[in-house]
Amino acid sequence: MAILDKHKIIETNATLLLIFSFLVVTVGGLVQIVPLFYLENTIEEVEGMRPYSPLELTGRDIYVREGCYVCHSQMIRPMRDEVERYGHYSLAAESMYDHPFQWGSKRTGPDLARVGGRYSDAWHVDHFRDPQSVVPESVMPKYDYLERTMITPEHIEDLLATHRTVGVPYTDEMIENAAADFTAQADPNADHEGLLARYPKAQARNFDGQPGISEADALIAYMQMLGTLVDFSTFEPVDSR
Repeated sequence: MAILDKHKIIETNATLLLIFSFLVVTVGGLVQIVPLFYLENTIEEVEGMRPYSPLELTGRDIYVREGCYVCHSQMIRPMRDEVERYGHYSLAAESMYDHPFQWGSKRTGPDLARVGGRYSDAWHVDHFRDPQSVVPESVMPKYDYLERTMITPEHIEDLLATHRTVGVPYTDEMIENAAADFTAQADPNADHEGLLARYPKAQARNFDGQPGISEADALIAYMQMLGTLVDFSTFEPVDSR
């Protein structure tokens, strides 16, 4: 009881309560923050990760603009039910070039971290046109206007240069060839040698099946890439440091 009586002194004195609360928060913060200064890198580098191609980056911007992150997460937690449903748990390295990251916190729809290659391009086109036609219980609105909205690589060099300023390792060569790579990735008849040299595993084709390059092309290119860069059959996590 003596200890509880002394604790009452702190609870009834606003100044003491403020001082001790500040000390507790300070110590707790230091315990979490100080160890980070002794780590060379807080993100484990994983083979296969690369910056987004110009078309994928454009598709990602459309993904953010349309608020897809409100209903879809891109973070598979290391829990049995999630791993069995979606695939290998997400790695920090998979979001290292995301500004901002797309982890999300709510799943009105499924997680999309491993959606790449799970469905065909035609399925995505139908899903954007009329979600309920492929998933009857879906509450997703229609995005049929994406395939009717044409886009050009007019400012794509500036977009890559802007991302380079925040740490994405786009090279001068990548920026100089951004417009050409943007166009080539949506053209199945183009020369893709340079594109694939700069962006390994980039998928190149007419994603929406329509003439020209549309916002649907860019968004599908982005979604078909998600979760495909890391070969998890050979991936081995590094022991905790």
